[in-house]
Amino acid sequence: MSVRPSRRPTWDRNYRLGVYNGWLVFVGDGFMNATVVLAAFAAKLGASNAIIGLLPAIQQGGWMLPQLIIAGIVRAHPYKLPVYRSAATIRALTYVWMVLSSALLIDHPGWLLASFIAGMIINAFASGVSGLPFLEVVSKVIPSERRASFFGTRNLWGGLLAFLAGLGVRQILASDLPFPYNYTLIFAIGTVAYTVGYAVFGRVTEPPDEPLPRASVLEELRLIPFTLRSDPAFRAFLGVRLLLAFATMAEPFYAVYALRVLEMPASMLGVFLMTLTGVAPLSNVIWTRVAQRHGSRRIIRYSAFFAALAPIIALALPPGARWSYLAVFVCSSVATQGFNLGHTNHLLNIAPTHARSRYIGVLNTLVGLALFAPVIGGLLADAAGYNVVFLLSSGLFCAAWFLAMKLRRDA
Repeated sequence: MSVRPSRRPTWDRNYRLGVYNGWLVFVGDGFMNATVVLAAFAAKLGASNAIIGLLPAIQQGGWMLPQLIIAGIVRAHPYKLPVYRSAATIRALTYVWMVLSSALLIDHPGWLLASFIAGMIINAFASGVSGLPFLEVVSKVIPSERRASFFGTRNLWGGLLAFLAGLGVRQILASDLPFPYNYTLIFAIGTVAYTVGYAVFGRVTEPPDEPLPRASVLEELRLIPFTLRSDPAFRAFLGVRLLLAFATMAEPFYAVYALRVLEMPASMLGVFLMTLTGVAPLSNVIWTRVAQRHGSRRIIRYSAFFAALAPIIALALPPGARWSYLAVFVCSSVATQGFNLGHTNHLLNIAPTHARSRYIGVLNTLVGLALFAPVIGGLLADAAGYNVVFLLSSGLFCAAWFLAMKLRRDA
């Protein structure tokens, strides 16, 4: 009698550990969301819009900037996980630093904010060092035909857990725990989730690579023009990513705009976060299906459309439109989840195996510089108002939507 093969692929050990890592990191992201939790924390300390815009720029741009430097080092190692583990240890320690800063420096708000930002900067660069080995290991242990479902599973259930984290943030901020100790508790829970998540991925069994010659930073920089000239698919993807990075200049200000301009109560922050995280699981189910049927190019274009809607909706709503404003975070969350899946999947699909580290390093370093656009957005908001920032952001997302038509099909 023949045995009917299972239609559902089994979760081997590496697949499970990668998925569990994603779930725990999503929990940490829920408690330490830069555009809602950290932005509100900085605003409570009296930070300017430029400083508020700097927080997600540090978190995202700092993650990408070191990757060209680390690419030349990592490619010479047959095993990438030791680099990941070392950087993850530094990340965990800097989270502890941020927790202690929020608890011990409240009598000196300026010093508290400076210490917190310093911890974020070190954390972000350590994240950048660990990010490239993470993608290298994933590309080795997860076959290309299973990557969409792998990232989709991480994002789906991770999004549900992040929604629960949003409930936790709402409860903590609504409790009698005074500022800043309410945020200290939030940051501490996020630190535990991140630390355990890093440890889980550190246990993946990694097959060795054929070691390649180690390249210096200058060599990597000199190869950037050649890489871009020789691969039109990569060049097109870089152009789209740069536009999308500049377009994010409005994202840190959706919550601040609601509090400062639309005069919503601080209790809505938890609702905003719950909306961001609650929408993510359903959108991930849809994006995973789109990825499997139509490829990552379609995801990136659809995501740019939703991202362009968010700032327009924010501007269209009058003061007091408390619940209608949640549509801003619905569109933002749908777009973010699509970008997370589409960008990673597209890059791994177009990068040749022998130059994977270089492709990841070049793209992430150049895009990392553009991700400091929220600082420009903050300066524009201080000088000309939020309207200018929101309209410019929407226009850049529209331009990226158009340019994404030139991306190579991968399905």
